[in-house]
Amino acid sequence: MRLPDGLRVIERGWLSANNILLFAPEGATLVDSGYGAHAPQTIALLERALAGDRLERLVNTHCHSDHMGGNAAIRSKYRCRTSIPAGEAPIIDRWDEQALILSVADQRAERFRYDDTFADGDALPMGGLEWRVIAAPGHDPNAVVFYSPESRTLISGDALWEHGFGAVFPQLSGRETALAETRATLDAIAKLDVEAVVPGHGRVFGEVAAALERAYYRLEGYEEDVSRLARHCVKVAFSFAMLEKRTMPLAEVPAYLARVPILADINRRYLGMPAAEFAEWIVGDLERAGAMRRERGLLLAVGS
Repeated sequence: MRLPDGLRVIERGWLSANNILLFAPEGATLVDSGYGAHAPQTIALLERALAGDRLERLVNTHCHSDHMGGNAAIRSKYRCRTSIPAGEAPIIDRWDEQALILSVADQRAERFRYDDTFADGDALPMGGLEWRVIAAPGHDPNAVVFYSPESRTLISGDALWEHGFGAVFPQLSGRETALAETRATLDAIAKLDVEAVVPGHGRVFGEVAAALERAYYRLEGYEEDVSRLARHCVKVAFSFAMLEKRTMPLAEVPAYLARVPILADINRRYLGMPAAEFAEWIVGDLERAGAMRRERGLLLAVGS
């Protein structure tokens, strides 16, 4: 597994997506900007990685908060051109917080301006290479991945990780086709000649066939039992919120789960648990997974 010479990955925790820098004589390109609360840390990391080079462009694989939350701060700092997937443009224009999964999931992002868009089939010059834009709906209906045939490298966003893919919320905007879209995206990736995958979260990996096998296996489980998907989405959304908050009184968890629209809606539509039972299940499950722990009446997030 070998990455292109001009590509550098700043691997982040789960609250912020990985920052991917591609260097070229005309200036560097950044793929994805992380979560808004991490913007000062993101800029400090970029300053060190850029080492005096100019950041010419910022692009997003999709517009969820952990991938575009730092856009406004980075654009302000570097005055860089900002490009987003064409399907995200009308959502950003009207700042639709439901489609962006912001307030409905107790997430935040500063509104930003973009300069242009790209779409499936376009070619983007980044880091001295030409990257094909490939539509990758599922986790986000407007998401894309970037593929360099010359280097056999895939920048996959949340379409494919080493151990799965980004959470799919089929109840949003009536997207009952979301799982079928996820399967089509995995099929499209499987047809590419890929040596290295740079994911939106986690480490760079080269065993693409094994990663796809794991992703298909997970997808099949969701297709067979949508409540399994619902449980996964609840845990992802609550864990994300806790990574930002770090702590919450245990007594407040049931009310919080009932107050956040996406959590309450998933429970109402797919799980049907009473508030106290819902809270005890999610806390217990995340505690067993090592993502949370209870201490002196508080729920604490573990790790980053």
